[in-house]
Amino acid sequence: MAARRRVERQDGDPAGRGGTEAREAIAGSLAGRVVLVTGGTSGIGRVSAREIARFGASVLIVGRYPDRTRSVAEALRLESGNPSVFDFAADLSLQSEVAHLAREVRDRFPRLDVLINNAGAIYSTRQETPEGHERTWSLNVLAPFLLIRLLEDRLRAAPNARVVNVSSAAHRGARVDLGDPERRHRYSGFGAYGQSKLALLLLTYEWARRLSGTKVCANALHPGFVSTRFGRANPGLFGRGIALAEFLFGISAERGARTTVFLATSPRVDGVSGRYFVRSGERRSSRASHDRDLALALFQLCWEQTQPFSAAAPAT
Repeated sequence: MAARRRVERQDGDPAGRGGTEAREAIAGSLAGRVVLVTGGTSGIGRVSAREIARFGASVLIVGRYPDRTRSVAEALRLESGNPSVFDFAADLSLQSEVAHLAREVRDRFPRLDVLINNAGAIYSTRQETPEGHERTWSLNVLAPFLLIRLLEDRLRAAPNARVVNVSSAAHRGARVDLGDPERRHRYSGFGAYGQSKLALLLLTYEWARRLSGTKVCANALHPGFVSTRFGRANPGLFGRGIALAEFLFGISAERGARTTVFLATSPRVDGVSGRYFVRSGERRSSRASHDRDLALALFQLCWEQTQPFSAAAPAT
């Protein structure tokens, strides 16, 4: 059952406990653990993977491009001193590739201790994937939902498993339009992104409720406004505006990854589930994110949208 205690912010050590002795204790607890990090080839995903590998866990990084993902995994093995960093290539905006990724993980690992859904993107113009879904919705919402669904039994097989969803403060002021979640009629890049991060929070809380009574916890976080080239690939003023904002206000990927690493590794969040974290401390997310009826309807919608690719998923 999820713990009711509040976890206050701890600065410094990315795992929330300072000092060499604490780091050694965490490292010992992670030996033999398996951690999957999506978006693990750059930014806070890469830093998170490196830091968790330094704690001794087997780390599985997922990237879109095979050569780059393989190269980053090799670099992380050298940087962390941990040979157990493995690469998996998948375009997570495609459910077919999410399903293929899950099959690869299931074939190679009998359990999964931590699933970090870190991959995400923002698009200035509306785009559809070859599978017919709006790309922001597909990558930021359906991909983490389907990955949890397909790997739920591997998470349940772990002694104490954690799902860590990287949301954003952009969820504040956003709304989920269940009548048009893929923005076919009115699209804006920031609107679609904010909606996706609110949806991810709603789904995190719903997963936490559904997993209550198991040894699987699910939490979400805001990493901060991180300068990681996020969104800069968009054309025109949209991409240039993001680049300028990152230059003026962005924090480093190392700082941005601290809360992710904290939620993945710290004993201080053992048994804590269904919470939202900022700077390694529990915070209250928006009122809309706690709408239980909306969460249930959204969960059902995502269940239906991912059904064609869920053949290997356990019943929930």
